[in-house]
This record gives sequence, C-alpha cells and structure tokens, in this order.
Amino acid sequence: MNSSRVSYFTLAAYLDSGLLRYLFFMLVLSLYLLILCANVLLIVVICMNRSLHEPMYVFLCSLFVNELYGSTGLFPFLLLQILSDVHTVSLPLCFLQIFCVHSYGHVEFMTLAIMSYDRYLAICCPLQYNSIMTVNKVAVLTAVIWLFSVCGILVIVSLTARLKLCGNIINKVYCDNYSLVKLACSDTSVNNIFGLVYMFSIVIGLVVLILYTYVRILKVCFSGSKQTRQKAVSTCTPHLASLLNFSFGAFFEIVQSRFNMSSLNMMLRVLLSLYWLTCQPLFNPVLYGLQMSKIRIMCKNMLWGKKL
Repeated sequence: MNSSRVSYFTLAAYLDSGLLRYLFFMLVLSLYLLILCANVLLIVVICMNRSLHEPMYVFLCSLFVNELYGSTGLFPFLLLQILSDVHTVSLPLCFLQIFCVHSYGHVEFMTLAIMSYDRYLAICCPLQYNSIMTVNKVAVLTAVIWLFSVCGILVIVSLTARLKLCGNIINKVYCDNYSLVKLACSDTSVNNIFGLVYMFSIVIGLVVLILYTYVRILKVCFSGSKQTRQKAVSTCTPHLASLLNFSFGAFFEIVQSRFNMSSLNMMLRVLLSLYWLTCQPLFNPVLYGLQMSKIRIMCKNMLWGKKL
C-alpha cells in the first residue's frame, strides 16, 4: 500500500489551551455520557415494550443504535486528543475513524429517508400500511441500509488507502476521507469520480424520495380531516426537525472541508466540523423522547420503576 510511507498524521486544528483542556475534557465527556444514556434508554424502552414493536419505532431504534456507533467513533478519540500534548494519530486508526464517521453519516441519512417513506405509507395509505410495511420488509430495509453503507464506505476507504501521500498534516480534530485525499501526490481521479458518482446518486435518490413523500403527505393534509392533519404533524414534525438538523450539519462539514475557510476563526471551524457528529446524536433522542407520547410515557415508567 503506497500510503504506508506515511505512518501517522498530525491533527493541526487542536488549540494550545493549557489548563483549559481539562475544562474542555469535562464538557466533552459530559456530552458523550449524556448521548450514551439518552440513546441507550430509548433503545431499551423500544426493545422491552411490545407496543412499540412497530415499523416506525424499529427504524427509530436503528437510528439510536447508529447514534451510539457514530459517537463512539469520535468521542473516545476526541477525549484522548484533548488531554494529549502531541496530537497525532496512526495510519490504521485514522482509516478506522474515517470508516466509522462516514458510515455513520450514510446510515443516518438513509434511515431518515426510509422513515419518510414509512410516514408516507402510514398517513397516505393507512388501510394498506400493515400489509405493505411488514416485519420482514422492515428487517430487510434496515439490513440494506447498514450493508449498503458499510460496503460503499469500504470501497471509498480502499481507494484512498492506495494513494501515495506526500504530507501528514490534517487541519481538523479528527480524520476524514477528503482530508487524506488532499494530501495525495498521486492520481486521485478514480477517487474523485467514484466519490462524486456515489455521493450524488445516493443524495439525489434520497432527496427525491423525501420530497416525493412529503409532497404526498401535504396533499393528504390539505384535503383530509383535522384528525389526519394532527396525525401528520405529530409524527412528521420530529422527523423533519431531525432531517433538517442533520442536513445543515452535513452541509457545514462539506463546505468547510472543500473550500478555503481560513477567514473564519479556528474555533468556529472546529465547531462547524463537529456539529453533525455531536449535536445529532443528542438531538434525536431528546426530540423523539419529548415529542412522541408513547416513548415519553414508557421512559417515565422505566425511570420511576413502573412495569412496562
């Protein structure tokens, strides 16, 4: 592998914060523990209560599992780097983090897109919903989301691993694929072509699916009863909020990675690059836990020791 000439990378976005590093460490650790507790609580609630074994909650459970996966791919590494005096990462660990971070993003977006399709069926085709969205179909869709994301990112990481790297400075606080591609001094046309085709085909396909489902939902809401509108608002509001939050975070990450953002303060650039990996895993469980009455009631029962 040509990139073996580089054995480690230096993460140049870490600031020399002196004793403040311990404050940053405690803040990041608290955020990580809060994310772990919130997501684990909702996973346990959904798994233990049979009344929540419905397609929507199964997809939510997959979403919460993905939040744990993505957070674990970032936070332990981030905590170690905050306390370290030398901000370096080995080549294998860097590629492992790239795989975790990018596969997390793919699973997140694909799950949110499938959830919009599920809401479309529940609101626009309520009589056929149970026959269309069966247990087997939910299992297949969930498996496809994870397998497709893992396989796609494996190909991307493999294409990056073959590159000859002529530098080892990454201007971020974690490893990402595009930062390594920018360090290459060999031909990156295959990486660029595959990356663009793969990303645009997924993004365009999922965006079309999301737009189609919500256009149909809006049509039903405008022509339907008050009860239908209330059902649509109660089930679609948290999904739309989660989708917009993730999309904005991913957009910030793409812009600051691919364009010269040196005019922005370094701390602001760091926060923008971390937004989609830190806010989304906390935003989802809090949002769904507060907005969805079934989950909210079950969480209260579990926390207060009542039988589920």
